[in-house]
Amino acid sequence: MSVRTAVVGLGWAGRELWLPRLAAHADFDVVAVVDPEQGAPDVAPGVPVHPTADALTAHDVDLAVVAVPNHLHAEVAAALLRRGISVFLEKPVCLTSEEADILAAAERTGGAVLLAGSAAAHRGDVTALARLVPELGRIRHADLAWVRARGIPQAGGWFTQRSKAGGGVLFDLGWHLFDTLASLLGPAGFTQVVGVTSNDFVGAGTFGAAWRQDEPAATAAAGDVEDTARGFFVRDDGVSVSLRAGWASHEALDVTRIRLAGSAATAELSCTFGFSPNRAPHARLTLTREGTTTPLPVPDEPIGHEYGRQLDSLAALLSDPARRGRAVDEARTTVRLIEEFYASARGGTVRSAVPAHQ
Repeated sequence: MSVRTAVVGLGWAGRELWLPRLAAHADFDVVAVVDPEQGAPDVAPGVPVHPTADALTAHDVDLAVVAVPNHLHAEVAAALLRRGISVFLEKPVCLTSEEADILAAAERTGGAVLLAGSAAAHRGDVTALARLVPELGRIRHADLAWVRARGIPQAGGWFTQRSKAGGGVLFDLGWHLFDTLASLLGPAGFTQVVGVTSNDFVGAGTFGAAWRQDEPAATAAAGDVEDTARGFFVRDDGVSVSLRAGWASHEALDVTRIRLAGSAATAELSCTFGFSPNRAPHARLTLTREGTTTPLPVPDEPIGHEYGRQLDSLAALLSDPARRGRAVDEARTTVRLIEEFYASARGGTVRSAVPAHQ
């Protein structure tokens, strides 16, 4: 039986990413769309369009895919959860620890399930890297980087306003990197956090994400978020982690790199997460042991294929009672890490004791 699904929010992610994939997937039946803007019927012909999510009920909808601006994530998702509607929520799941608590309470009240959208772990090349982890011995260090040449989303719009986005590239690309690390090494808290941020590119229109085809903001606001974040962390299992996330840079191509250094070997994946066309044509995965580096095969997949693969397992997760509470717990760990990162960047100090989700 298909999962009766509503898409809430028809910005770029809802319109270009989720709606067509849900409509094409055998496990889902798109029964409603929610968007306050005019023109939504043209995007989803034949599907009822509502101006607000208040029109959705658990009698008619099994799952709401929520892809609204960041500052509305917790508010919209919590209201749906309280009414017994399960939610698949685009990252970032929440912007503060307090919002994580609100989502947890809403999930308990409504008896529904919150699932988090983070597709990177479903990439074929990341899966190939995950299969190497047992060969690496004890993991000592992880390097995480996702740096775009040009890719600031919706310059002048909500993405670059802290009051609506929560932050900049750390909430956007950084959240994906944190989720990917947890999928590779397992979840963990952090005992040490130090971070720095900069915004050399966020005000320059030439560094925008052209592939998004964003409409110019009606009233462009000056960006007050970071376009680059660099950090160093220590997990509570002793693994050190370095991070670099950048919406823009002086690089020629957009590149994502994950390097895991272990006691027995080191593995490195070089690819490009996301939808930017400004990428190397193929992912590269290597294993280095005792001075010898061996290239390993990785699947050559279409851009964005990981989002469809994430949907393949989504229906089963909805019916798994063990999933209730897990997404909130994982998000709480991530948002605490981000809060400590920003506190370190503001104060120039090392922050301590970011606990694992509880």
